[in-house]
Amino acid sequence: MKQVSIRQCESYDYDVLRHSFENLIKDIGPLDKIIEKGSKVLVKPNLVIKKSPEEGATTHPMLVKVVCEELLKLNCKVIIAESPGGPYTKNNLKGFYNTCGLIDALKDLDVEFNYDTSESKVHNEEATLLKSMNIITPITEVDHVVNLCKLKTHKMAKYTGGVKNLYGVIAGLEKAEIHYRFQKEELFCENVLLDICQYVKPSLTIMDGVCAMEGEGPTAGDIRKVGVLLASQSPYALDIAGCQIINLDPMKVGTVRGAIKRDLIKEDFSDIEFLGDDIEKFIVKDFKIPVTSSDFRLLSLKLPKVLGDIADKIITPKPIVDYKKCIKCGKCKVACPAKVIQITQKGAKIDLKKCIRCYCCHELCPKKAIHIKQNIFFKLVK
Repeated sequence: MKQVSIRQCESYDYDVLRHSFENLIKDIGPLDKIIEKGSKVLVKPNLVIKKSPEEGATTHPMLVKVVCEELLKLNCKVIIAESPGGPYTKNNLKGFYNTCGLIDALKDLDVEFNYDTSESKVHNEEATLLKSMNIITPITEVDHVVNLCKLKTHKMAKYTGGVKNLYGVIAGLEKAEIHYRFQKEELFCENVLLDICQYVKPSLTIMDGVCAMEGEGPTAGDIRKVGVLLASQSPYALDIAGCQIINLDPMKVGTVRGAIKRDLIKEDFSDIEFLGDDIEKFIVKDFKIPVTSSDFRLLSLKLPKVLGDIADKIITPKPIVDYKKCIKCGKCKVACPAKVIQITQKGAKIDLKKCIRCYCCHELCPKKAIHIKQNIFFKLVK
């Protein structure tokens, strides 16, 4: 059985977080049975965008602190590492660690922040698509990875949790290149993300669901207090609990479908055991779930390929720029895998005819100036 601990956590207050985390580990631990004493551990938070903890897009630094303290008690060498949105440079990493609150939260702890921006090419024979990939070097140098994800929706993947968070081990702008190579949601979510997760094999995945993000996640949505922490040795099982809490059918999530196809979890989830608090008390029935390409993919699959491709382009939600908010910073242009964004005097201009609908521009816009517009046709037929 794959165990998932679910524990109430009403705030990011240090004492409240510590109490909840201790209960999580009691359920699935002890910790030294998961991570050996004296081992080298990489802690991978979600730092997708340079925003403060209060904006709800990143793993809260107080949770990172509590986890690091417990690892240090085991005499582990602890490294904080991530390849956030944008170029993988030392200055960019410094800015993310600082803005996302980690520098301040961890200043009194003997932990190392990774500033090594080298990449390592690795091979994964278990992969279906990414047999080789460039990942951040620290991943290849540690004994364990602790995956600290955030409970959020996602405009392309619908949901981002334990499995999706590990896309951040792909080095720098290669993330955009992979998006361009595998444009279809089923290729990217059901295959690429699973290939990465199976290579990394996190020893422990912990989800920050104290304050989640609904709607236009993973960075431009609305904060929704849920008041929960989750932990599991299986990121695949943890994501089932995450989906249930936001009242989302797990089978609508590509990473879940991919995990089932690879026999990482059973189709009826009968191999997953929830421990701790009753999951029913945390389910948010009116959680705002975004419309994504998978919601109408069956429609285009019923058509001949040429017509299906046209239907995809017409019906798939598209990114639209709000020029009142656009500050012409160019982050969307840098992140765009298809290279179809130009910065004009008016602001960011997206060539929608060539846009691959990956929504990286929406995800990395610091001012929420890019919105995802749903086609009226889909509203009529869904």
